[in-house]
Amino acid sequence: QVQLVESGGGLVQPGGSLRLSCAGSGFSLEYYSIGWFRQAPGKEREGIGCISSRASTIWLADSMKGRFTISRDDDENAAYLQMNSLKPEDTANYYCAAVASVACPGIYYSDAERYDYWGQGTQVTVSS
Repeated sequence: QVQLVESGGGLVQPGGSLRLSCAGSGFSLEYYSIGWFRQAPGKEREGIGCISSRASTIWLADSMKGRFTISRDDDENAAYLQMNSLKPEDTANYYCAAVASVACPGIYYSDAERYDYWGQGTQVTVSS
């Protein structure tokens, strides 16, 4: 069964850091591009970024640059979202998604419809 499993969420104080993981189960992520999204209560889902196969290209929303980074380790069959300098407004449920393409959907990396598989999400709460 093809699954994406996120982990690493939790409660963190403002200014803190978290690293979210997205593990592939039942399939290899090697030839998939991985996107990251988040959705806060009462808000629309927001695209964070995308990392292509072999990390040859990384897309990251302008609002996330400088604080968030995306990486992957195909030996571990996983992708990662490193989040630093977290703010209360980063509180959301974070999702990873996979698209069966070695390339991210380009400028449409934040279009959820372009992804084939989704994880169940992991909650991140930034609060003192």
